[in-house]
Amino acid sequence: MLTEGSAVEAPGTAQNAAAVIDEVGRAVIGKSEVLDLMLMALLADGHVLIEDYPGLAKTLMAHSFAMVTGLGFARVQFTPDLMPMDVTGAPILDRSTGQLMFRRGPIFTNLLLADEVNRAPAKTQAALLEAMQERQVTVDGVSHPLSRPFLVVATQNPIEYEGTYPLPEAQLDRFLIRIGVGYPSEDAEWEVVRSRVDRGSDDVVLSQVASLETMIEMQAAVERVHLDEDVGRYIVALVRATRTHEKVLVGASPRGSLALMKMSRARALLDARDFVTPDDVKTVAHPCLEHRLILRPEFWVRDVTAATIVAECLEMVPTPASEPEAP
Repeated sequence: MLTEGSAVEAPGTAQNAAAVIDEVGRAVIGKSEVLDLMLMALLADGHVLIEDYPGLAKTLMAHSFAMVTGLGFARVQFTPDLMPMDVTGAPILDRSTGQLMFRRGPIFTNLLLADEVNRAPAKTQAALLEAMQERQVTVDGVSHPLSRPFLVVATQNPIEYEGTYPLPEAQLDRFLIRIGVGYPSEDAEWEVVRSRVDRGSDDVVLSQVASLETMIEMQAAVERVHLDEDVGRYIVALVRATRTHEKVLVGASPRGSLALMKMSRARALLDARDFVTPDDVKTVAHPCLEHRLILRPEFWVRDVTAATIVAECLEMVPTPASEPEAP
């Protein structure tokens, strides 16, 4: 056993999660699966990279989650001239005392939206690394802890490359998941238009249905979800399969195994269960693993993608029994 099966108030947490999803869904219409993944990542205390075309509610989604959950929110528009101190903060001179004091940057919040993160130079992107991994910022040799929870939601446009700085693999690996939003269905898009007509305003007024304390309690509940050893070894086998795949140059790191574990626990909790099943792992495998793979160059022009590799690994690795052992 990897965890002891302590009692988890899964139904109550699932109800809270459903309330959050329903309220955010008033602004982001017809994307319940994407909203589920976003909330699971927040509950798993992980960072999210949203990669999709302009106008698909990437920014709206992040802002809506902050409004509905009561999390502190800050947005930074990443641009080529953005400096690290514009994100982290910097020492300034206090004229009244003649001493330097630290002015906190927008990173000192609960949910930071790094909009178009690939437009900023590497030095500014790197300013996020310590904060994402260590939950602290170091300026002039002094470390400043960030409030918990601290979550980064970064967006990038996959079709514009001029004037951009692709995220290095080391930073991609620090995102718990990478997701796309996708175009809405015809009915969902009509609902977007109809809702805008009924409101008479571009702004969607959302209600706060959870609090910062509630989110922290829900994160703690995820940590109490039981992970059976067979399912845990299934997670490890999937990740190791990405490293030995003939079409992969670099497979997922152990951080990929941890991401699968965290997201699978959150998936179980949203389904009002206090144990993880193999289906939970399969549900989150693609957003957890695709961005961690580097394909061999000869397969780039053969319509082979990271999604193809993850799907093949899911087919190859034997699935354990769905029912967990007694804790």
